[in-house]
Amino acid sequence: SMADNGLVHLFDLTFNLRSMMSPASISLQDTHAHHNNNTANKPIFTFNGHTTEGFAIDWSPVAGSLRLATGDCNGRIHIWNAADSSANWSVDKTAFSGHSGSVEDLQWSPNEQTVFVSASADCSVKIWDTRGKNGSQLTWQAHSEDVNVITWNKSVGYLLASGSDDGSFKVWDLRAVSSSKAASCLPLAYFTYHKGPITSIEWASHDESVISVSSADNQVTVWDLSVEADEDAARRDTAVEEDSAFPPQLLFIHQGQYNVKEIHFHPQIPGVIVST
Repeated sequence: SMADNGLVHLFDLTFNLRSMMSPASISLQDTHAHHNNNTANKPIFTFNGHTTEGFAIDWSPVAGSLRLATGDCNGRIHIWNAADSSANWSVDKTAFSGHSGSVEDLQWSPNEQTVFVSASADCSVKIWDTRGKNGSQLTWQAHSEDVNVITWNKSVGYLLASGSDDGSFKVWDLRAVSSSKAASCLPLAYFTYHKGPITSIEWASHDESVISVSSADNQVTVWDLSVEADEDAARRDTAVEEDSAFPPQLLFIHQGQYNVKEIHFHPQIPGVIVST
């Protein structure tokens, strides 16, 4: 967790999860001993290297890689490493820096142990490699306003999606991105359906073409980017003009929930999404 004083805390929830998943395995005596322990529910490690609060934090999903990335409002990113699951953490005191605005989101590569991406209020997206501190490997202007969220496709490693304050979200093919042409990089797909800032975005783990988006316009949407518009059918279509406001890739709209801040696909049950 990241606090508003710049401190980042790491907690061990092993006991809590075990008591929730297998209540019968936890005795009343164990519960009392846990809560009477002075270290219960206290962080096992705290990092004070950030000089201000932050909102970006992400665990590496690569097997065997116990790594954490944290970013703050001063544009600084720190990488955490641990040899095991104990409290013996080491945090690189030298930050990755290069953003001129707040780091809004971080995502580790789904298959590269040393690679991560950052999104910033300076409108840019950067790809970093932890093996080098000489700046980002790739940088491009992704949106005309703050880049709030990013998501890395879990099945196709060169696909990335970003969501902005202007209500748009874009899909990027990293093979076509060049730092030397950052201002003219074109997205693979660009959608402007939402009418409020994008607050969360995530690729489905079960389908490489499906993505979900939440917005400050109080909508959660699901998209299938493999669907292509039928231009011939569009020319023959006599439906009311308002129907054109719904792109053919738009599969589902959830409304009635206000101030949605985060969404996630269930990792095991296709089609199930949690929003909060």
